[in-house]
Parts: sequence; C-alpha cells; structure tokens
Amino acid sequence: MKKKLAIIGASYLQLPLVKKAKEMGIETHCFAWADGAVCKDIADFFYPISILEKEEILNVCKRVEIEGITSIASDAVVPTVSFVAENMGLISNSFESSLITTDKYKMRQKFLENNVLSPKFAIADDSNYLESFMFPLIVKPTDRSGSRGVSKVERKNDLQKAIERAKNESFTKQAIVEEFVSGNEVSVEAISWQGKHYILAITDKVTTEKPYFVELEHHQPSQLNNETQKKIIHETIKALEALDIKYGASHTEIKITKNNEVCLIEVGARMGGDFIGSDLVRLSTGYDFLKGTIEVAFGKFSEPELTKHFFSGVYFLSKETEHIKQIIKYKDKYPEIIQGEITDNELRHVQQSADRSGYFIYQSNGKFHVIK
Repeated sequence: MKKKLAIIGASYLQLPLVKKAKEMGIETHCFAWADGAVCKDIADFFYPISILEKEEILNVCKRVEIEGITSIASDAVVPTVSFVAENMGLISNSFESSLITTDKYKMRQKFLENNVLSPKFAIADDSNYLESFMFPLIVKPTDRSGSRGVSKVERKNDLQKAIERAKNESFTKQAIVEEFVSGNEVSVEAISWQGKHYILAITDKVTTEKPYFVELEHHQPSQLNNETQKKIIHETIKALEALDIKYGASHTEIKITKNNEVCLIEVGARMGGDFIGSDLVRLSTGYDFLKGTIEVAFGKFSEPELTKHFFSGVYFLSKETEHIKQIIKYKDKYPEIIQGEITDNELRHVQQSADRSGYFIYQSNGKFHVIK
C-alpha cells in the first residue's frame, strides 16, 4: 500500500514536491484554495481548504490517516505543517518553533538571546528606536517572504510610508524595522535530522538595487573564500539551534559585511524558493533535496552524499535584466541551460519576486556569465 503524504499548499512552489512524491510512488494529499492551485490536477487528492485552517486540515489528515506532512519554499505553511504533525505524532519541528521562524520579530529576539549576530531591530509600532537607530533602515513585514513589502528607507520622512506598505503585505498587519547591513548576500541550504544539521550548499545572490532588493540571480557553489564559508556554516548552525530547528529543510539568509562579519538576516524552516532547493542543490551537488525532505517527513533519513561538483544557477527576467530575454528565447543554443521560460512578455521593474517575468536555470563546469 502506498504511503500517504500531506502537502500544504498547491501553488507552483509545491509543484516539484508533488511531482517528486509521485515519482517515489507516494500518495499525495494537497491542501490549498483552488485559485492558483496548479497542483490540484496532479496530486492524487486535493482539498480546497486554506493553508491557514490548521484544525480543518488536521481533521482531514486524521480521517485519511496520512503518514507524513511537509511543504517547501513557503513560510506561511510552516505553522500548519508543525501543528498537524505535532497533533498526529509525525516528524516535524515543534509548533512553538514554527511560530518563531515565521515571525521575523520573534526570530530576531531569539538571535539576540543566543548571541547570533543580526541587525539592530524593533517592531515598527515602537517609535523609540528612532532615537538610537542609524539610517538607512530596512522595513519588512514580520511574516512574509519573496521580498513582499520589503524596502530600504534613507530618510525619516519616508519611513511611515514604508511601514504602511509592509503592514499591508503582512498577514498580521505587523512590520519590523532594522538597521541596514551592507555586504555580499548568500543563503545556506541545509537539511536536519534529530538536531544534527547537514550543510548542502552556500548560494551566492544578486539582487536589485535599493529600495526593494529583489533577487535576480542565484549561483552555487559560493565563490567566497574557505575561511568565510567556514564562518558562515558555523553561524548558520548556531542560528538553527537558537530557533530549535531539528528536522527537515532550512534556508538561511546571510550578509557578509565589509569587516567580514557574518550577519544573520533570517532563517526559513523550509526549502529555499526560486528553484534553489528544488533544482540548484541537486544540479550542483547531486543530492536529491526534495527526496530527502520527503523521507524526513516519513521518519526516514540517510546522511546526504554530495556526489557532484558542478556550478548551477538561475537568472530571472525583469525590466532590470531584459538582456537575458533573448537567451531564454533561444535557450536551445546553450547546452548549459537546463530549462527556461518566459512567463510574461511584459517586463516590469520588480518590487517583489512575483513581478519577475521568466527565468533560466543552468548547470556547467564554471559559473555561467551573462554579458549585457
């Protein structure tokens, strides 16, 4: 009899997970609103229930006797996954941990308590921070990902507008204000089992300029020197332990300052989006991150073996990167390109990840450089 896996969310973000589970011979049960649920016609069973309706999803999962529950690339689903797992005795991080990892303010407090270097911060409703904070500032919703509602503020006069924008994007209508940290940006992709953390890859990033800093490129492996990478790994593990992340995929975002300090920006207790977890890790290391994440959900774990040493990456199409449109259009001319797609012929200046109009993914023996 097939194992039964609950997947919270059914958008394009979860599509690689559903496909991988079916490839593994697993019965898939997807939960999400029908609107935009591209997985509903692929999953074995689809339930038009909001990802936030934890109790209702729990009741269905009990009725169908699911044996594992997971999701990838979305912060919003993390508490629901943990809530159902905790109530059914399944493998997951604790519900308490999930509430911390999906609230940037609570996360910052945990970093502070555990001596994890991160930006100076305050909840936006507490105006007292203005007396001690140095501009520029970063304003973001406490509970969103994908660059939604994030902006850089150079002057006090622009702060309130940025706060309102962030609150409007927040599920809970809350925003956090942080001192801006300049430097190279990376993410760390990891998988954990019983509190032991396995680092799979460090990803170099390229973003738009101020004020929104939307990600336009991701590349593995990182080109930072070995000493810096060791510091990144050390601080990442420290952050995962501070947040009590013990199981499954994680995606840690970091800035490397001009003084070579490793500053934690945030941690997601889930796989990184933008094809990082679903594609790039496998292409650069040979490790099937999706399969590993599914196996953890079922209480099974094999220590990752990184059998390949390739370069992989993704470039995203927008008005800022319109020069790559022709590369995507004629991708068959480039043997390095694994896949690519133009999703919208209208190119926009991006304010969040959803504004991007296409992408291409590559695998090669060296970093794939695009010449403007």
